[in-house]
Amino acid sequence: MVGQSNDKCDIAIVGGGLAGGLAALALAAKRPDLDVRLIEPGPVGGNHIWSFFDSDIAKDDRWLVAPLVRHHWPSYDVRFPSHTRGLRMGYKSITGEALAEAVAAALPAGHVIADKAKHVAPDHVLLSRGGRLSAKHVIDARGAGRFPTLTSGWQKFVGQALTVKDGHGIAHPVVMDATVDQLDGYRFVYLLPLDAETIFVEDTYYSDDADLDVPLVRERIAAYAAAQGWDVTATGREETGALAVVVAGDFDRLWPASDRTARIGARAGAFHAMTGYSLPDAVRTAAALPALAAGSDLAERLRDRAAASWRRQRFYRMLGAMLFRAADQKERFRIFQRFYRLAPGLIARFYAGQSTGADKLRILSGKPPVSVRRAIAALSRLDWK
Repeated sequence: MVGQSNDKCDIAIVGGGLAGGLAALALAAKRPDLDVRLIEPGPVGGNHIWSFFDSDIAKDDRWLVAPLVRHHWPSYDVRFPSHTRGLRMGYKSITGEALAEAVAAALPAGHVIADKAKHVAPDHVLLSRGGRLSAKHVIDARGAGRFPTLTSGWQKFVGQALTVKDGHGIAHPVVMDATVDQLDGYRFVYLLPLDAETIFVEDTYYSDDADLDVPLVRERIAAYAAAQGWDVTATGREETGALAVVVAGDFDRLWPASDRTARIGARAGAFHAMTGYSLPDAVRTAAALPALAAGSDLAERLRDRAAASWRRQRFYRMLGAMLFRAADQKERFRIFQRFYRLAPGLIARFYAGQSTGADKLRILSGKPPVSVRRAIAALSRLDWK
């Protein structure tokens, strides 16, 4: 039993969030010959709702997330001061509870270790409660928190599930309602109608810092609900967070080549630089992991993948630099307002992190929503390679 001896396994995944949980599911499904352990002190999946567009996930990888989907809609809306738009694009949500249930069913009893790692090395993990878990491969999926080696802004949020008497009347998700007062950067409200009377309301900010006054944002959520005419009878789950929106940084400092411990997820820098979202990359990496694990150089292979993804994100880091360095806080909404007038296919590829050269030219063409002089100055001051 782990904690009492030097236990051994093939793969030890440290961290049971989205990246770690999906990795465990993929290995259990495609490599049942491997002894896989998942180390997570809290509930696997935590208290999270992750949403994604259908186009974020390649068809060949959908098997991994399809059993986890708890809510789905055929379209979504956006609202801005100058226009409202509906987009016919599938949108889905999975929950931390769904991920936890799937992992518990996929891994043998005792292979989810409810403990915290106090030391992580390429071939072993030391556990807080005592004991050592040796492994052919250790995969660090603990997330990253703050990024001291990167320059970033932040997408921070507080979300609450509200029960509305007689229903809320929202048929489709509202991915951005930017008609609200612009406070602390670009502010919008995100709405997920979970059922006729339950709606998840997330008050979100693209801000210069990660500081989040949770009680204040709760008040703003209540004020938003009142403005919609909703009679809120109960508040359910609450989620808070701050996602890095990377403006500049050196991948070799984020993950030095000398660090031979494998990484996935945010800890590997594998997330969309402009949105902070990691689900598309987490699915791609997890789906590839069973084949990658066949070799002895798993850490090197994963680092190469993360480095290639980092290079592809260069365009999005440039956009982040213009957002946070060239636009006044109360005018940042204009960037997204203009973006959401573009073609649906371009928008879909943007969120999937797969913008084409033509997409990039289209995003940058026309009258810019920020000062050209300030944009040039912002890019010249930062190493956004």
